[in-house]
Amino acid sequence: MTEAAELPPAPDQARVVFGDRFADAVRYAELLAEAGVQRGLIGPREVPRLWERHLLNCAVLSEVVPEGVTVCDVGSGAGLPGIPLALVRDDLKITLLEPLLRRTNFLTEVVELLGLDHVTVVRGRAEEVMGSLPAVHVVTARAVAPLDRLATWGIPLLRPYGEMLALKGDTAEEELKSAATALSKLGAAETSVLHVGEGIVDPLSTVVRVEVGESPGGVRFAAKRAKAARTGRARRRR
Repeated sequence: MTEAAELPPAPDQARVVFGDRFADAVRYAELLAEAGVQRGLIGPREVPRLWERHLLNCAVLSEVVPEGVTVCDVGSGAGLPGIPLALVRDDLKITLLEPLLRRTNFLTEVVELLGLDHVTVVRGRAEEVMGSLPAVHVVTARAVAPLDRLATWGIPLLRPYGEMLALKGDTAEEELKSAATALSKLGAAETSVLHVGEGIVDPLSTVVRVEVGESPGGVRFAAKRAKAARTGRARRRR
């Protein structure tokens, strides 16, 4: 039996969440179950639970993303949570940031196939693109790294008073507590743990929200960001 054959039918909740984009969500699930597995982007054991554990779990993040903002999905991988978020919210401008070529190739194919005109795929590491990519209102991430390390990559990409939304598991509160000092140094102003997806996913999706002040990344990254911006301007003048 092929991996595609093991993909279960979309649950009723998917029709509610994805609405007019439901058919595109089904196609994305099929791509994950087929090409995603073949290319090593997702484990074959994840195919039977793609809807509940991955697509819906990520799509409900839209509940806490403000309207009409710019978003950077750091370490997007197979497009989670960026692509489900894009399917639900066409008011957002989303960048899928991923360093590995085989993953960015997959993401580009998905974006083109599904007609996600409000999504851009960029190959690179967060620490490398700072200054070359416009700062965003929201950074998202899922299963990329422990919170303290993730924050060093994600927070410097934010605009002043932006926020990082990280999908986490049962250890969210513990991670947030452990990362408190690091987050403070990076300019975090407020932190919280949110639970989203009531009536859609069980258990609820857990989101760590880190809101920053006027200096995302702190003093050290402010200087680095300014230097990167100057370098970018100099290159454009050539």
